[in-house]
Amino acid sequence: AAFFGTGLVATLEDFGMQGESPSHPELLDWLAVNFMDSGWSLKQLHRLIVTSATYRQTATRTKDDTTSNLPSDRLLSRFPRSRLEAEIIRDATLMAAGVLSLKPGGPPVRPVQPDGVTESAFGRPKWHANSGEDRFRRSLYTYQKRTAPFAMYGTFDAPSGESCVARRDVSNTALQALTLLNDPMFLEAAQALGRLTAQQKGDDAKRVRFAFRRVVTRPPGDHELARLTEFLAKQRDRAARQELDAASLAGQQPNSQIAPELLEVAVWTSLARALLGLDEALTRN
Repeated sequence: AAFFGTGLVATLEDFGMQGESPSHPELLDWLAVNFMDSGWSLKQLHRLIVTSATYRQTATRTKDDTTSNLPSDRLLSRFPRSRLEAEIIRDATLMAAGVLSLKPGGPPVRPVQPDGVTESAFGRPKWHANSGEDRFRRSLYTYQKRTAPFAMYGTFDAPSGESCVARRDVSNTALQALTLLNDPMFLEAAQALGRLTAQQKGDDAKRVRFAFRRVVTRPPGDHELARLTEFLAKQRDRAARQELDAASLAGQQPNSQIAPELLEVAVWTSLARALLGLDEALTRN
């Protein structure tokens, strides 16, 4: 279920008499025996699944694929597209931006989030975001308060922690798109990716390829490259005509004087914001 969205038994929360029977009972038996023979190695089981031909299929539907039109493609004739979980979206975004901290262990941390989120809880506690490396630690270490969950996680359907859930619901809302564009955490990630891209040598096309591949792990097609290069040129023109608050995008005080090199950072930050909000950046294909 973690790898394909739906497990061999669809009712993760109920394996009893009222749960669904396995869709592939022989495969379930084979995996169970293989798991035992491997010395109960979860690592080897994960490797077996992700290196299988089924997992490595494309999610694209073909004209000859009739089973993919069914409401539930349990035969896995193609890879079932599924949105990443909230914590993985954050980690993947920080990794693409080059700022994710992989430091293991230690106390929980408080990443940046919009003001006032925790003030709805009892006692109106303040959320004092960490600075430095702790600001970008993996989502595993995010401080959780059940009465005021981390805003971004709740927006992307993570549970509050008040009860254990076997399966998360998946929604598709406008608030998620606004979060990817305007949440201070994602804006900082876009600024980091913008700075990283602006530092690369080469022309605009080469830099666009660099940023695109960091976000979606594949090179852009010719049409995608043309569209993104056109978007970049428009943002550069808007910044030159001061239609764009380049200072804020570059991490400076709003509407302040900005050096030419920071103007380029602002332009590439605009592109990074667009890339980090792509459906492909949030979805397993």
